[in-house]
Amino acid sequence: MRFETIIIGAGSMGMAAGYYAAKRGNKVLLIDAHDPPHTEGSHHGETRIIRHAYGEGENYVPMALRAQELWLELEKVSGKKLFLQTGVVNAGTPDSPFIKNVMKSSEMYSLPVEVLTAEQMNAKWPGFHFSNEYMGCFEKNSGVLMVEECVRAYRELAEKIGAVVKTHTTVTGMNANHGQVSVQTNHGEFTGNTLIVTAGRGTGPLLSKLGLQVPIQPVRKTFSWFDSNEEIYREGEFPAFGIQYAHSDEMYYGFPSIHGAGVKIGRHDGGQPVEPNEPLADFGAFPEDEQDVKHFAERFMSEEMPLKYGKTCVYTNSPDSDFIIDQYPEWPNVLFACGFSGHGFKFASAVGEILSQLALDGRTELDISGFAFDRF
Repeated sequence: MRFETIIIGAGSMGMAAGYYAAKRGNKVLLIDAHDPPHTEGSHHGETRIIRHAYGEGENYVPMALRAQELWLELEKVSGKKLFLQTGVVNAGTPDSPFIKNVMKSSEMYSLPVEVLTAEQMNAKWPGFHFSNEYMGCFEKNSGVLMVEECVRAYRELAEKIGAVVKTHTTVTGMNANHGQVSVQTNHGEFTGNTLIVTAGRGTGPLLSKLGLQVPIQPVRKTFSWFDSNEEIYREGEFPAFGIQYAHSDEMYYGFPSIHGAGVKIGRHDGGQPVEPNEPLADFGAFPEDEQDVKHFAERFMSEEMPLKYGKTCVYTNSPDSDFIIDQYPEWPNVLFACGFSGHGFKFASAVGEILSQLALDGRTELDISGFAFDRF
Protein backbone atom coordinates (compact mmCIF):
# COMPACT_ATOMS: atom_id res chain seq x y z
CA MET A 1 0.00 0.00 0.00
CA ARG A 2 1.39 3.41 -0.96
CA PHE A 3 1.35 6.62 1.09
CA GLU A 4 3.00 10.01 0.71
CA THR A 5 4.44 10.18 4.24
CA ILE A 6 5.20 7.20 6.49
CA ILE A 7 5.88 7.88 10.18
CA ILE A 8 7.41 5.22 12.40
CA GLY A 9 6.67 5.92 16.05
CA ALA A 10 3.24 7.44 16.69
CA GLY A 11 3.85 8.84 20.15
CA SER A 12 3.97 12.53 20.96
CA MET A 13 6.22 13.82 18.15
CA GLY A 14 5.10 11.32 15.51
CA MET A 15 1.38 11.74 16.13
CA ALA A 16 1.72 15.53 15.96
CA ALA A 17 3.70 15.25 12.72
CA GLY A 18 1.05 12.97 11.28
CA TYR A 19 -1.71 15.40 12.13
CA TYR A 20 0.01 18.44 10.65
CA ALA A 21 0.95 16.58 7.47
CA ALA A 22 -2.56 15.17 7.05
CA LYS A 23 -4.04 18.60 7.73
CA ARG A 24 -2.26 19.78 4.58
CA GLY A 25 -3.82 17.03 2.51
CA ASN A 26 -0.92 14.59 2.69
CA LYS A 27 -1.67 10.86 2.62
CA VAL A 28 -0.14 9.74 5.94
CA LEU A 29 0.58 6.37 7.53
CA LEU A 30 1.57 6.20 11.20
CA ILE A 31 3.13 2.95 12.45
CA ASP A 32 3.50 2.11 16.15
CA ALA A 33 4.59 -1.04 17.97
CA HIS A 34 1.90 -0.35 20.60
CA ASP A 35 -1.44 1.50 20.69
CA PRO A 36 -0.86 5.19 21.46
CA PRO A 37 -1.26 6.74 23.90
CA HIS A 38 0.49 3.94 25.80
CA THR A 39 2.92 3.35 28.68
CA GLU A 40 5.91 2.01 26.76
CA GLY A 41 7.54 5.32 25.85
CA SER A 42 7.91 8.81 27.27
CA HIS A 43 4.40 10.22 26.94
CA HIS A 44 2.56 8.69 29.90
CA GLY A 45 2.20 9.63 33.55
CA GLU A 46 -0.63 12.15 33.09
CA THR A 47 1.31 15.42 33.13
CA ARG A 48 4.33 17.30 31.77
CA ILE A 49 5.54 20.84 32.44
CA ILE A 50 5.67 23.48 29.72
CA ARG A 51 7.86 26.51 30.45
CA HIS A 52 9.08 29.31 28.21
CA ALA A 53 12.09 30.94 29.93
CA TYR A 54 14.29 27.95 29.32
CA GLY A 55 17.01 26.77 31.68
CA GLU A 56 18.48 24.45 29.03
CA GLY A 57 19.29 27.38 26.77
CA GLU A 58 17.70 30.41 25.16
CA ASN A 59 17.79 28.75 21.71
CA TYR A 60 14.76 26.70 22.81
CA VAL A 61 12.54 29.71 23.54
CA PRO A 62 11.10 30.31 20.03
CA MET A 63 10.17 26.64 19.81
CA ALA A 64 8.61 26.71 23.30
CA LEU A 65 6.50 29.74 22.41
CA ARG A 66 5.37 28.17 19.13
CA ALA A 67 4.59 24.92 20.96
CA GLN A 68 2.41 26.82 23.44
CA GLU A 69 0.46 28.42 20.57
CA LEU A 70 -0.09 25.02 18.97
CA TRP A 71 -1.19 23.36 22.23
CA LEU A 72 -3.80 26.06 22.78
CA GLU A 73 -4.92 25.68 19.17
CA LEU A 74 -5.18 21.90 19.61
CA GLU A 75 -7.19 22.39 22.79
CA LYS A 76 -9.65 24.60 20.92
CA VAL A 77 -9.99 22.33 17.87
CA SER A 78 -10.27 19.09 19.87
CA GLY A 79 -12.52 20.40 22.63
CA LYS A 80 -10.29 18.66 25.21
CA LYS A 81 -8.74 20.32 28.27
CA LEU A 82 -5.03 19.94 27.52
CA PHE A 83 -3.27 22.85 29.26
CA LEU A 84 -3.53 23.95 32.91
CA GLN A 85 -2.05 27.37 33.63
CA THR A 86 -0.60 26.51 37.03
CA GLY A 87 2.44 28.73 36.60
CA VAL A 88 5.94 27.29 36.90
CA VAL A 89 8.62 28.28 39.42
CA ASN A 90 12.25 27.36 38.69
CA ALA A 91 14.49 27.55 41.74
CA GLY A 92 18.18 27.22 42.53
CA THR A 93 21.10 29.26 43.76
CA PRO A 94 21.96 32.54 41.98
CA ASP A 95 25.11 30.95 40.52
CA SER A 96 23.23 27.95 39.08
CA PRO A 97 23.72 27.69 35.27
CA PHE A 98 20.09 26.58 35.02
CA ILE A 99 18.80 29.70 36.79
CA LYS A 100 21.18 31.93 34.83
CA ASN A 101 19.80 30.51 31.58
CA VAL A 102 16.22 31.03 32.75
CA MET A 103 16.96 34.69 33.48
CA LYS A 104 18.95 35.17 30.28
CA SER A 105 16.23 33.72 28.07
CA SER A 106 13.52 35.72 29.85
CA GLU A 107 15.46 38.96 29.25
CA MET A 108 16.31 38.11 25.63
CA TYR A 109 12.67 37.41 24.72
CA SER A 110 10.98 39.82 27.17
CA LEU A 111 9.15 36.99 28.94
CA PRO A 112 7.14 37.82 32.07
CA VAL A 113 9.21 36.26 34.87
CA GLU A 114 8.94 37.24 38.53
CA VAL A 115 12.24 36.90 40.44
CA LEU A 116 11.71 35.84 44.06
CA THR A 117 13.80 35.29 47.18
CA ALA A 118 13.46 32.13 49.25
CA GLU A 119 11.42 34.05 51.82
CA GLN A 120 9.07 35.33 49.11
CA MET A 121 8.60 31.85 47.64
CA ASN A 122 7.80 30.37 51.04
CA ALA A 123 5.28 33.14 51.67
CA LYS A 124 3.68 32.92 48.21
CA TRP A 125 3.38 29.11 48.38
CA PRO A 126 3.25 27.85 52.01
CA GLY A 127 3.80 24.31 50.71
CA PHE A 128 7.47 25.11 50.02
CA HIS A 129 10.32 25.30 52.50
CA PHE A 130 13.32 26.95 50.83
CA SER A 131 16.50 27.85 52.72
CA ASN A 132 17.89 31.35 52.19
CA GLU A 133 20.51 30.32 49.61
CA TYR A 134 17.75 29.71 47.02
CA MET A 135 16.04 32.08 44.62
CA GLY A 136 13.22 31.49 42.16
CA CYS A 137 11.94 32.59 38.76
CA PHE A 138 8.15 32.36 38.44
CA GLU A 139 6.42 32.20 35.05
CA LYS A 140 2.71 32.70 35.58
CA ASN A 141 1.86 31.97 31.92
CA SER A 142 3.44 28.51 31.94
CA GLY A 143 1.92 25.35 33.34
CA VAL A 144 1.05 21.72 32.79
CA LEU A 145 0.11 19.62 29.76
CA MET A 146 -2.12 16.54 30.09
CA VAL A 147 0.07 14.20 28.06
CA GLU A 148 -2.14 11.25 27.18
CA GLU A 149 -4.98 13.61 26.29
CA CYS A 150 -2.65 15.56 23.99
CA VAL A 151 -1.59 12.42 22.10
CA ARG A 152 -5.20 11.20 21.99
CA ALA A 153 -6.38 14.54 20.60
CA TYR A 154 -3.79 14.48 17.81
CA ARG A 155 -4.69 10.88 16.96
CA GLU A 156 -8.44 11.48 16.82
CA LEU A 157 -8.04 14.57 14.65
CA ALA A 158 -5.46 12.93 12.36
CA GLU A 159 -7.63 9.88 11.76
CA LYS A 160 -10.67 12.09 11.20
CA ILE A 161 -8.92 13.82 8.29
CA GLY A 162 -7.66 10.62 6.70
CA ALA A 163 -4.40 9.58 8.39
CA VAL A 164 -4.04 5.82 8.88
CA VAL A 165 -2.70 4.56 12.22
CA LYS A 166 -1.31 1.00 12.24
CA THR A 167 -0.99 -0.19 15.86
CA HIS A 168 0.84 -3.25 17.27
CA THR A 169 2.95 -3.18 14.12
CA THR A 170 6.62 -4.12 14.23
CA VAL A 171 9.05 -2.77 11.66
CA THR A 172 11.29 -5.53 10.29
CA GLY A 173 13.07 -3.65 7.52
CA MET A 174 13.41 -0.31 5.72
CA ASN A 175 14.75 0.83 2.37
CA ALA A 176 15.20 4.31 0.98
CA ASN A 177 16.40 6.17 -2.09
CA HIS A 178 15.73 9.61 -3.50
CA GLY A 179 11.98 10.05 -3.69
CA GLN A 180 10.88 6.65 -2.43
CA VAL A 181 10.89 4.69 0.84
CA SER A 182 9.61 1.28 1.80
CA VAL A 183 8.90 -0.16 5.23
CA GLN A 184 8.53 -3.88 5.90
CA THR A 185 6.43 -4.89 8.92
CA ASN A 186 4.71 -7.90 10.47
CA HIS A 187 1.54 -6.60 8.77
CA GLY A 188 2.95 -6.19 5.29
CA GLU A 189 5.03 -3.74 3.29
CA PHE A 190 4.24 -0.04 2.84
CA THR A 191 5.77 2.42 0.41
CA GLY A 192 5.85 6.19 0.31
CA ASN A 193 7.70 9.31 -0.74
CA THR A 194 8.98 10.40 2.68
CA LEU A 195 9.87 8.58 5.89
CA ILE A 196 9.89 10.12 9.38
CA VAL A 197 11.36 8.13 12.29
CA THR A 198 10.26 9.31 15.75
CA ALA A 199 10.35 6.08 17.68
CA GLY A 200 11.87 7.18 21.00
CA ARG A 201 14.29 4.61 22.32
CA GLY A 202 13.66 2.47 19.24
CA THR A 203 14.98 5.15 16.90
CA GLY A 204 18.60 4.00 17.10
CA PRO A 205 17.94 0.39 16.04
CA LEU A 206 15.57 1.54 13.30
CA LEU A 207 18.01 4.01 11.76
CA SER A 208 20.75 1.40 11.91
CA LYS A 209 18.69 -0.58 9.37
CA LEU A 210 19.52 2.27 6.98
CA GLY A 211 23.17 2.34 8.02
CA LEU A 212 22.96 5.41 10.27
CA GLN A 213 24.34 5.20 13.83
CA VAL A 214 22.74 7.77 16.14
CA PRO A 215 24.41 8.35 19.55
CA ILE A 216 21.39 8.10 21.85
CA GLN A 217 21.12 6.23 25.17
CA PRO A 218 17.81 5.10 26.67
CA VAL A 219 17.66 5.59 30.45
CA ARG A 220 15.11 4.17 32.89
CA LYS A 221 13.48 6.93 34.95
CA THR A 222 10.79 7.07 37.63
CA PHE A 223 8.31 9.57 39.03
CA SER A 224 6.12 9.40 42.12
CA TRP A 225 2.92 10.72 43.64
CA PHE A 226 2.63 11.82 47.27
CA ASP A 227 -0.38 12.27 49.55
CA SER A 228 -0.68 15.99 50.14
CA ASN A 229 -2.75 18.65 51.87
CA GLU A 230 -5.15 19.79 49.16
CA GLU A 231 -5.61 23.19 50.77
CA ILE A 232 -2.06 24.24 49.94
CA TYR A 233 -0.90 21.79 47.23
CA ARG A 234 -3.86 21.64 44.88
CA GLU A 235 -3.84 23.07 41.37
CA GLY A 236 -4.69 26.77 41.60
CA GLU A 237 -2.82 27.14 44.90
CA PHE A 238 0.54 25.53 44.14
CA PRO A 239 2.68 25.79 40.98
CA ALA A 240 4.55 23.26 38.89
CA PHE A 241 8.26 23.50 39.66
CA GLY A 242 11.84 22.69 38.72
CA ILE A 243 14.44 22.82 41.50
CA GLN A 244 18.19 22.32 41.26
CA TYR A 245 19.98 21.43 44.47
CA ALA A 246 22.46 24.01 45.72
CA HIS A 247 26.04 23.20 44.66
CA SER A 248 24.95 19.97 42.95
CA ASP A 249 23.80 18.63 39.59
CA GLU A 250 20.72 17.03 41.17
CA MET A 251 17.59 18.37 39.46
CA TYR A 252 13.98 17.66 40.41
CA TYR A 253 10.64 18.63 38.92
CA GLY A 254 7.11 18.42 40.19
CA PHE A 255 3.43 19.24 39.88
CA PRO A 256 0.63 20.42 42.12
CA SER A 257 -2.05 17.94 43.09
CA ILE A 258 -4.26 17.76 39.99
CA HIS A 259 -7.73 16.30 40.38
CA GLY A 260 -6.76 15.19 43.88
CA ALA A 261 -4.03 12.84 42.63
CA GLY A 262 -1.40 14.21 45.03
CA VAL A 263 1.85 16.05 44.40
CA LYS A 264 3.94 14.41 41.66
CA ILE A 265 7.75 14.54 41.89
CA GLY A 266 10.53 13.14 39.70
CA ARG A 267 14.29 13.40 39.48
CA HIS A 268 15.52 14.72 36.13
CA ASP A 269 19.19 13.65 36.28
CA GLY A 270 20.45 10.13 36.97
CA GLY A 271 18.63 6.92 36.09
CA GLN A 272 19.71 3.50 34.86
CA PRO A 273 20.89 3.01 31.24
CA VAL A 274 18.89 0.33 29.41
CA GLU A 275 18.97 -1.34 26.03
CA PRO A 276 16.42 -0.13 23.44
CA ASN A 277 14.21 -3.22 23.74
CA GLU A 278 14.93 -4.04 27.38
CA PRO A 279 11.84 -4.31 29.65
CA LEU A 280 11.90 -1.70 32.41
CA ALA A 281 12.29 -2.89 35.98
CA ASP A 282 9.22 -2.04 38.05
CA PHE A 283 9.15 1.01 40.30
CA GLY A 284 10.95 0.21 43.54
CA ALA A 285 13.46 -2.17 41.93
CA PHE A 286 16.23 0.28 42.85
CA PRO A 287 16.49 1.91 46.30
CA GLU A 288 16.88 5.35 44.76
CA ASP A 289 13.44 5.07 43.10
CA GLU A 290 11.87 5.98 46.44
CA GLN A 291 14.78 7.43 48.39
CA ASP A 292 15.61 10.32 46.04
CA VAL A 293 12.13 11.81 45.81
CA LYS A 294 11.41 11.19 49.51
CA HIS A 295 14.58 13.08 50.43
CA PHE A 296 13.60 15.89 48.09
CA ALA A 297 10.10 16.17 49.59
CA GLU A 298 11.52 16.24 53.11
CA ARG A 299 13.96 18.97 52.13
CA PHE A 300 11.73 21.31 50.12
CA MET A 301 8.12 20.68 51.17
CA SER A 302 6.78 22.25 54.35
CA GLU A 303 4.49 19.35 55.26
CA GLU A 304 5.04 15.62 55.56
CA MET A 305 3.85 13.83 52.43
CA PRO A 306 3.65 10.00 52.41
CA LEU A 307 4.61 8.34 49.14
CA LYS A 308 1.57 6.85 47.38
CA TYR A 309 3.03 5.09 44.33
CA GLY A 310 5.44 5.51 41.47
CA LYS A 311 5.81 4.69 37.78
CA THR A 312 8.64 4.17 35.32
CA CYS A 313 9.34 5.81 31.97
CA VAL A 314 12.24 6.25 29.56
CA TYR A 315 14.44 9.19 28.67
CA THR A 316 16.32 8.84 25.39
CA ASN A 317 19.40 10.98 25.96
CA SER A 318 21.68 12.56 23.39
CA PRO A 319 25.35 13.14 24.36
CA ASP A 320 24.75 16.86 25.01
CA SER A 321 21.08 16.55 26.13
CA ASP A 322 19.97 18.64 23.16
CA PHE A 323 17.52 17.38 20.56
CA ILE A 324 18.44 15.70 17.28
CA ILE A 325 16.16 16.77 14.40
CA ASP A 326 17.54 16.27 10.92
CA GLN A 327 17.46 14.64 7.50
CA TYR A 328 19.38 11.53 6.54
CA PRO A 329 22.69 12.67 5.00
CA GLU A 330 22.19 10.76 1.74
CA TRP A 331 18.39 10.90 1.42
CA PRO A 332 16.66 14.17 2.38
CA ASN A 333 13.31 12.36 2.17
CA VAL A 334 14.26 10.40 5.35
CA LEU A 335 13.79 12.49 8.51
CA PHE A 336 14.39 11.64 12.13
CA ALA A 337 13.81 13.24 15.54
CA CYS A 338 15.22 11.76 18.73
CA GLY A 339 17.43 12.42 21.76
CA PHE A 340 14.80 14.48 23.54
CA SER A 341 16.62 13.77 26.81
CA GLY A 342 13.68 14.06 29.18
CA HIS A 343 12.61 17.58 28.22
CA GLY A 344 10.94 17.01 24.87
CA PHE A 345 7.21 16.55 25.39
CA LYS A 346 6.41 20.24 25.84
CA PHE A 347 7.81 20.78 22.34
CA ALA A 348 5.95 17.90 20.68
CA SER A 349 3.42 20.13 18.95
CA ALA A 350 6.14 22.33 17.45
CA VAL A 351 8.40 19.38 16.58
CA GLY A 352 5.47 17.73 14.80
CA GLU A 353 4.89 20.89 12.80
CA ILE A 354 8.62 21.12 12.00
CA LEU A 355 8.75 17.52 10.77
CA SER A 356 5.67 18.02 8.60
CA GLN A 357 7.26 21.13 7.07
CA LEU A 358 10.50 19.27 6.37
CA ALA A 359 8.54 16.42 4.78
CA LEU A 360 6.32 18.60 2.61
CA ASP A 361 8.42 21.73 2.00
CA GLY A 362 12.02 20.67 2.62
CA ARG A 363 12.50 23.53 5.10
CA THR A 364 11.11 24.80 8.41
CA GLU A 365 9.87 28.13 9.73
CA LEU A 366 11.83 27.75 12.99
CA ASP A 367 15.63 27.59 13.11
CA ILE A 368 16.64 24.02 13.95
CA SER A 369 20.31 24.30 12.97
CA GLY A 370 21.34 23.73 16.61
CA PHE A 371 19.73 20.27 16.52
CA ALA A 372 21.65 19.02 13.48
CA PHE A 373 22.99 15.46 13.57
CA ASP A 374 26.41 16.44 12.21
CA ARG A 375 27.35 18.21 15.48
CA PHE A 376 28.43 14.79 16.67
